[in-house]
Amino acid sequence: MEIVLIRHGQPEWVREGMQIVDPPLTDLGHEQAELMAEALVGEEFDEVLVSPLQRARQTAAPLYRKLGRPETVEPWLEEIRDPGWHGTPREKAQQAYEELYGRTARDRWEGLVGGESIREFTERIHSGAAGFLAERGITRVEHELPIWSPGELGRKIALVAHAGTNSVTIGHLLGLDPTPWEWDRFVIGHASISRVEALPLHDGWTFSLTSLSGAEHLPPGRRSR
Repeated sequence: MEIVLIRHGQPEWVREGMQIVDPPLTDLGHEQAELMAEALVGEEFDEVLVSPLQRARQTAAPLYRKLGRPETVEPWLEEIRDPGWHGTPREKAQQAYEELYGRTARDRWEGLVGGESIREFTERIHSGAAGFLAERGITRVEHELPIWSPGELGRKIALVAHAGTNSVTIGHLLGLDPTPWEWDRFVIGHASISRVEALPLHDGWTFSLTSLSGAEHLPPGRRSR
């Protein structure tokens, strides 16, 4: 099995100084999405799944179009849920993140005040990833090491989602314990492509991170984070 994890293109987080929740892509973000789709159009995917959020769906749209596939939304791929600050000044979000980054490591699990906690988010994504794999016959073997039963390991699946979602999913596949800074452990750029592949062992399978935040399809001047 190969899982191709794609992050959405650059989103329009702020418009006229006001914060946007579930933002659309910027013009650059749409350009990044087209370049990503062009890079992947020659690959054969068994499934292409996308987060329900607008920025991910707009990023996936060119890929679905070029592959001639209908959109398939996968709810568990949703990014961490922000506080209800749509339409509030951008400074409010900046202050909230400054407060979060000023906490002790353990206290960062609580996340942004009024939003989904990082602990709840990582648990949601780990549970969603486990269910996603189990639906395809792939389950974690009872072992202290990250070993998996085979299932449908011949499949190739693309997931179009977010920095947080993709980071936690990669950690789940590699058998890593979550941290409250998954976004910083695996740094993933806009419209970049990461790849995780199944690796055979004597007594099962494990997963190998073969590419992280690949952006060769984006010219240097068209990259962003």
